[in-house]
Amino acid sequence: MNADQVIEQHDIRLSILGMSCAGCVSAVETALQAVPGVASVAVNFADHSATVTGDPDHQAMKQALKAAGYDAAVMEGLEDPGLEEAQENLRYQDLLRKSAVAGGLGLPLMLGAHLDWFPMMGTSAGTVFWSEVALLTLAVMFYSGAHFFHSAIKLLLVKQANMDTLIALGTGSAWLYSCIVIDYSAQLPSLSAHAYFEASAVILGFINLGSALETRARGKTSAAIRALIGLQPRTARVVRDGQEIDIPIDQVGLGETLRVRPGEKIPVDGIVLEGHSNIDESMLTGEPMPVEKNIGASVAAGTINLQGSFLFSAARIGRDTALAQIIQSVRQAQNSKPAIAKLADKISAVFVPAVVAISVFTFFVWLIFGPDPAIGYAFVTSMTVLVIACPCALGLATPISVMVAVGRAAQIGILIRKGEALQTAGKLSCLILDKTGTVTAGKPSLAEVIAFGDYDAARVLQYAASLESGSEHPLAAAILSAAEQQQLTLEKVRKFQAVAGHGISGRIADRQWLFGNAALMADNGIDASKHSDKMAELAGKGQTPMFLAQDNQVVGIVSVADPIKPDSALAVSQLRQRGIRVLMVTGDNDITAQAIAAQAGITEVRAQVLPQDKAAVVKALQQQGEIVGMVGDGINDAPALAQADVGIAIGTGTDVAIESADIVLLQGSLLKIPQAIALSKLTVANIKQNLLGAFFYNSIGIPVAAGLLYPMFGLLLNPMIAGAAMAMSSVTVVSNANRLRWIKLDAE
Repeated sequence: MNADQVIEQHDIRLSILGMSCAGCVSAVETALQAVPGVASVAVNFADHSATVTGDPDHQAMKQALKAAGYDAAVMEGLEDPGLEEAQENLRYQDLLRKSAVAGGLGLPLMLGAHLDWFPMMGTSAGTVFWSEVALLTLAVMFYSGAHFFHSAIKLLLVKQANMDTLIALGTGSAWLYSCIVIDYSAQLPSLSAHAYFEASAVILGFINLGSALETRARGKTSAAIRALIGLQPRTARVVRDGQEIDIPIDQVGLGETLRVRPGEKIPVDGIVLEGHSNIDESMLTGEPMPVEKNIGASVAAGTINLQGSFLFSAARIGRDTALAQIIQSVRQAQNSKPAIAKLADKISAVFVPAVVAISVFTFFVWLIFGPDPAIGYAFVTSMTVLVIACPCALGLATPISVMVAVGRAAQIGILIRKGEALQTAGKLSCLILDKTGTVTAGKPSLAEVIAFGDYDAARVLQYAASLESGSEHPLAAAILSAAEQQQLTLEKVRKFQAVAGHGISGRIADRQWLFGNAALMADNGIDASKHSDKMAELAGKGQTPMFLAQDNQVVGIVSVADPIKPDSALAVSQLRQRGIRVLMVTGDNDITAQAIAAQAGITEVRAQVLPQDKAAVVKALQQQGEIVGMVGDGINDAPALAQADVGIAIGTGTDVAIESADIVLLQGSLLKIPQAIALSKLTVANIKQNLLGAFFYNSIGIPVAAGLLYPMFGLLLNPMIAGAAMAMSSVTVVSNANRLRWIKLDAE
């Protein structure tokens, strides 16, 4: 294939109308995958959408979905959460109305039949009455159940079936049989000459009620996404031709200058050009403390300007902002299925045909071996099997738990980018930690100042900072920051000179000053050997010590270090208590690595490891049978993050690291890792509970519906009761999954 033939692939989001249950996911995926140009499909049952990767024709996708019984529209931009919520509420209200209409007919019919309110079958009055009831039931079935029949017919044409097939078969056969009873009641045994119009109506009432409750639950599981979308303002104030004007957010261009006033949300990502402010970034980091922003600082869309007005340049807009990427990551995680879901998918694929076969088998067993009236028993039992076996609970078991868990994780600052991580994180046996920016703060700071002779610590720091004021060395910022915090006045430096790899020199008040390592001292004939033990001691703590010398005499030592994060040691302790092997793998030297590891409570260290070799370390551990997690924040960690069974990126790190990871810790705290592991275990347990409940329900319900208890106890399951039980099984699964929303996690 040459360059001209390469097809550009991109993501297209479709809003899908007509998905009545989780069982529709497979039908939608199959329909879209058959469209030319589609590379992959991920269906999100939470918000009735699908993400299609490839370069397909939009109209072709809509037609394919229409042929499968669904309507679709292409979604552009960050959707209005108010509109999305309104649409979800409209569907909820519509399902409630359909349930009420079906129940309004079915329940009086059921009550009247038990109390003998209605005329007998076979009489002239009965024929007129039940014929009217048949027409009324047909109208109710059209209003409350047309979507089930439409879906079943469309799926039949493409040789597929789902729960709609069972509902259509069950209610349709009940209505058809009842119509036959009206005209041929005299030819049927007396016990079978009974109309089941109430069964059709009540079953539709229960199922629509169950769907309404599922819709309400889905709205709650999508709350995290809607809340994130709601963080972005609808308009932005741009500066054009010297005038400040308000424009829709989607009309902001790259490089434009925007004004943000106190109390306003920042519309897009950018760089501060003018002004000063404090920004509430808690939606990104989870940290409550405002962040000070000066000229040159980065600001993110959705964060709140607390005080001060400032101008900034738009650096990332639309779907490229950090907020949009977070939203997309949450959606991707909800779309993806953990491995545990594959079992349910495989069973669901054969479940409906198997149930239909069981229903037919039940019918003929009762017809051949059942008591009189055999035809009546055969019909009732086979129809009940169809009703109680609807696999809605089975289809909901995995996705509803995943969606709730992803939303719960987002609330506590854990962004789960891939659903598989929800299963695997709980199985981790080994965790690799990068050092800089992961275990440590990733930002050098002043550690110690030691003064000799007539000098005190403040003067040593003052002169060191004065010399560093002209330096571009990474450690200079730490020393200057400490001097500023202590409000020290910097001296003017003349004849400044940087000595590569050694340090700096300069003249202050006509005296020569040196600031650097032992090699710099030796090169200038200064004997610093008597301080070598102290230098070794500081280096052993993971610090970088530097001599400060005036003329030919050492007057002090200034030591800078990248300190460990306040909660790193506690996080490592919690991980080890869970039986997880913790290693630190870093490119830094062994002395510094061992010192930092000791402070964090890590006993296994691999130092001076190159970026590509980090991935090799992960692979070697995997070959030993370990399930490995990798935690990092830099570009050099990306290969290892991708190689690991679970890659965990620090949210304050690089974009490359974040894109390579399965889980992102937005706050940068390692304490989030034990929380993620706990959430993983709870989610997998919740999914297993849901699957076990669904399988147990069907394994018990189907034999009872088929009449297994009749020979011993004379018990048969009424189709209406079966419909209620089927709907309630879905509600039970949804309720169990929503328990994840309220769980308390460690260190929360």
